[in-house]
Amino acid sequence: MPSLLPPLLALLCFGAPAPALRGPPAAAAGDAPLASLRRAAAAEPWCPYKVAAEGAASGRLCFRTPARGFQCAARACRAHRSPGGALVANVLRNGSVLLQWGPPRPAAGLRGFALNCSWDGTYTRFPCDSVELGAACRDYLLSEAHGTVRYRLCLQPRYAPPRPAPPAQCVEFRVEPAAMRDIVVAMTAVGGSICVMLVFICLLVAYITENLMSPAPAPRRA
Repeated sequence: MPSLLPPLLALLCFGAPAPALRGPPAAAAGDAPLASLRRAAAAEPWCPYKVAAEGAASGRLCFRTPARGFQCAARACRAHRSPGGALVANVLRNGSVLLQWGPPRPAAGLRGFALNCSWDGTYTRFPCDSVELGAACRDYLLSEAHGTVRYRLCLQPRYAPPRPAPPAQCVEFRVEPAAMRDIVVAMTAVGGSICVMLVFICLLVAYITENLMSPAPAPRRA
């Protein structure tokens, strides 16, 4: 039986702006499926977040599943760490960037995280979309990063007053353009083929020199 949880999350994400999160109301006798759906949603490790575009006051509330256990493989990913090491930007070969961070300390009073984004232009730095994430979030996927642009992402935990916010952790990186990645892959493939051909030619020349061009030994006389 297909799960009803993804359609519900899609309605929350693309429908009307969702209100503040509250506890689920008491279910009536005929609302058993809805109550079980709410319990399943509460049990899942969903990460609530809001994306506010530049110039917009607030965004829509959406949910995503965390990428637990993700490790940056050397061939398909390049990891960039903040100076403190708390924030990691995993730049993938497909142009997307997965941000990861650990639980901040202290954990008491944590309300969430604020993720600020900017990128370098020719003469100045331009802001891009900012994200507000829930306290349970430990990663975020930046799926539309532009190539040849140097990004700067800063993550700052938010606490309930009167605890002040700690300094933000910032990481800078540059996404390799897709065209350049294709050129590098093509050049690597062509270079490998040329090396194989050169090795084959060297072996062939050595065989010809050894067996065909060496003088035949003189016959022995009785």
